Amino acid sequence: MACLVLGALAVFQLLLALGAPLGRFAWGGKHRVLPAPLRAGSVASIAIYALLATVLLARAGLVSPGVPEGVVRTATWVVVIYLLLGVGLNLASRSKPERAVMSPVTAVLCGLYAVVALS
Repeated sequence: MACLVLGALAVFQLLLALGAPLGRFAWGGKHRVLPAPLRAGSVASIAIYALLATVLLARAGLVSPGVPEGVVRTATWVVVIYLLLGVGLNLASRSKPERAVMSPVTAVLCGLYAVVALS
Protein backbone atom coordinates (compact mmCIF):
# COMPACT_ATOMS: atom_id res chain seq x y z
CA MET A 1 0.00 0.00 0.00
CA ALA A 2 2.79 2.44 0.89
CA CYS A 3 4.46 1.82 -2.47
CA LEU A 4 1.16 2.58 -4.22
CA VAL A 5 0.92 5.89 -2.34
CA LEU A 6 4.52 6.68 -3.27
CA GLY A 7 3.75 5.81 -6.89
CA ALA A 8 0.76 8.13 -6.89
CA LEU A 9 2.88 10.90 -5.39
CA ALA A 10 5.54 10.30 -8.04
CA VAL A 11 2.94 10.64 -10.79
CA PHE A 12 1.69 13.84 -9.14
CA GLN A 13 5.22 15.26 -9.00
CA LEU A 14 5.80 14.26 -12.63
CA LEU A 15 2.66 16.14 -13.64
CA LEU A 16 3.91 19.18 -11.72
CA ALA A 17 7.31 18.92 -13.39
CA LEU A 18 5.63 18.78 -16.80
CA GLY A 19 3.68 21.96 -16.07
CA ALA A 20 0.29 20.70 -14.95
CA PRO A 21 -1.68 23.42 -13.12
CA LEU A 22 -1.66 21.58 -9.80
CA GLY A 23 0.76 23.80 -7.93
CA ARG A 24 -1.80 24.77 -5.31
CA PHE A 25 -1.35 21.27 -3.84
CA ALA A 26 2.45 21.44 -3.50
CA TRP A 27 5.45 23.58 -2.69
CA GLY A 28 3.46 25.98 -0.55
CA GLY A 29 0.68 26.40 -3.10
CA LYS A 30 1.91 29.78 -4.29
CA HIS A 31 2.08 28.89 -7.99
CA ARG A 32 -0.67 27.35 -10.11
CA VAL A 33 1.98 26.18 -12.59
CA LEU A 34 5.38 25.69 -11.01
CA PRO A 35 8.36 27.79 -12.09
CA ALA A 36 11.47 25.96 -13.32
CA PRO A 37 13.26 25.66 -9.95
CA LEU A 38 10.21 24.06 -8.32
CA ARG A 39 9.75 21.78 -11.33
CA ALA A 40 13.31 20.59 -10.74
CA GLY A 41 12.35 20.04 -7.11
CA SER A 42 9.46 17.88 -8.27
CA VAL A 43 11.85 15.77 -10.33
CA ALA A 44 14.10 15.41 -7.28
CA SER A 45 11.04 14.36 -5.26
CA ILE A 46 10.48 11.48 -7.64
CA ALA A 47 14.01 10.24 -6.95
CA ILE A 48 13.40 10.58 -3.20
CA TYR A 49 10.18 8.57 -3.48
CA ALA A 50 12.12 5.83 -5.29
CA LEU A 51 14.64 5.77 -2.45
CA LEU A 52 11.85 5.64 0.14
CA ALA A 53 10.24 2.73 -1.70
CA THR A 54 13.56 0.89 -1.80
CA VAL A 55 13.95 1.29 1.97
CA LEU A 56 10.44 -0.04 2.53
CA LEU A 57 10.89 -3.00 0.19
CA ALA A 58 14.25 -3.83 1.77
CA ARG A 59 12.77 -3.71 5.28
CA ALA A 60 9.95 -5.98 4.13
CA GLY A 61 12.54 -8.39 2.72
CA LEU A 62 11.31 -8.03 -0.85
CA VAL A 63 14.57 -6.62 -2.25
CA SER A 64 18.17 -7.02 -1.17
CA PRO A 65 19.91 -3.64 -1.05
CA GLY A 66 23.31 -5.12 -0.24
CA VAL A 67 23.61 -3.36 3.10
CA PRO A 68 23.39 -4.82 6.61
CA GLU A 69 19.97 -5.35 8.18
CA GLY A 70 20.76 -2.79 10.88
CA VAL A 71 21.24 -0.10 8.25
CA VAL A 72 17.87 -0.97 6.69
CA ARG A 73 16.15 -0.86 10.10
CA THR A 74 17.69 2.51 10.89
CA ALA A 75 16.85 3.87 7.45
CA THR A 76 13.23 2.83 7.92
CA TRP A 77 13.00 4.83 11.15
CA VAL A 78 14.71 7.78 9.46
CA VAL A 79 11.97 7.67 6.82
CA VAL A 80 9.28 7.58 9.53
CA ILE A 81 10.78 10.72 11.10
CA TYR A 82 11.14 12.37 7.66
CA LEU A 83 7.47 11.70 6.91
CA LEU A 84 6.40 12.92 10.35
CA LEU A 85 8.23 16.18 9.65
CA GLY A 86 6.49 16.25 6.26
CA VAL A 87 3.11 16.07 7.97
CA GLY A 88 4.05 19.09 10.06
CA LEU A 89 5.28 21.04 7.07
CA ASN A 90 2.14 20.27 5.10
CA LEU A 91 -0.03 21.34 8.02
CA ALA A 92 1.94 24.60 8.20
CA SER A 93 1.43 25.36 4.51
CA ARG A 94 -0.31 28.59 3.57
CA SER A 95 -2.12 26.63 0.87
CA LYS A 96 -5.46 25.33 2.07
CA PRO A 97 -5.59 22.65 -0.68
CA GLU A 98 -2.11 21.47 0.24
CA ARG A 99 -3.04 21.24 3.93
CA ALA A 100 -6.28 19.42 3.11
CA VAL A 101 -4.81 16.86 0.71
CA MET A 102 -1.12 16.40 1.35
CA SER A 103 -1.24 16.40 5.17
CA PRO A 104 -3.45 13.30 5.39
CA VAL A 105 -1.62 11.57 2.53
CA THR A 106 1.71 12.11 4.29
CA ALA A 107 0.22 11.04 7.64
CA VAL A 108 -1.07 7.79 6.14
CA LEU A 109 2.30 7.15 4.52
CA CYS A 110 4.04 7.83 7.84
CA GLY A 111 1.71 5.38 9.60
CA LEU A 112 2.34 2.69 6.99
CA TYR A 113 6.10 3.10 7.36
CA ALA A 114 5.79 2.98 11.15
CA VAL A 115 3.96 -0.35 10.88
CA VAL A 116 6.74 -1.75 8.72
CA ALA A 117 9.43 -0.28 10.99
CA LEU A 118 7.84 -1.93 14.01
CA SER A 119 7.59 -5.34 12.35
